[in-house]
Amino acid sequence: MQSKENIAIIGAGKVGQALGSRFVQSGIECSFGARKPASELGELARLGAVLPLEEAAQKASILFLAVPGDIAVEATEALGNLEGKVLVDCTNPLHWEQGPVWDPPVEGSTAAALARVLPGALVVKAFNTFGAEFHGDPRTQSGPVDVYMASDSQEAKRRVAALAEQSGFRPLDAGPLRNAGLLENLAVLWIHMAMVGGQGRQVAFKLVGR
Repeated sequence: MQSKENIAIIGAGKVGQALGSRFVQSGIECSFGARKPASELGELARLGAVLPLEEAAQKASILFLAVPGDIAVEATEALGNLEGKVLVDCTNPLHWEQGPVWDPPVEGSTAAALARVLPGALVVKAFNTFGAEFHGDPRTQSGPVDVYMASDSQEAKRRVAALAEQSGFRPLDAGPLRNAGLLENLAVLWIHMAMVGGQGRQVAFKLVGR
């Protein structure tokens, strides 16, 4: 079944562009919220409408936040009222000390901080545990890459899972939003293994049976 959701990707970096490209290839229309005009964004503008941040957010029913982790909460200030909208937090709070170091806000995770400042939004932590290469192409040798989802809203997870499945990912329920910090730590482990541990970026975590 084709999604009837209105999708907006907030952020014009590698993750946002790769995820947008994957959605479009999968028949999912999406717009992009960016500070720069479409004329400066090249390929991104060919994938979908590039709109001012608040306009993109207000037209969407599901938003994917794909900005640097240290400005994730700040970035939502430009989006307007997100009451009743699903906000998918694709970010990770970290800094670099000879490798990635998890650096969460006082709430315990970026997703929890977003939920605090946006009490009307349905926050889902997802699409944060692998690199942009897999956002653009979810295939692995063992099947689709896993998208772990943490949220206090089962309905929001169901809707995000439907989008993930349609675009070739394997969604897995990772429990309530309090588990978002675990997913951020999994992302830090992935970054360490890919960038410091010598595994390279063409690897991903996957839950497998015996």
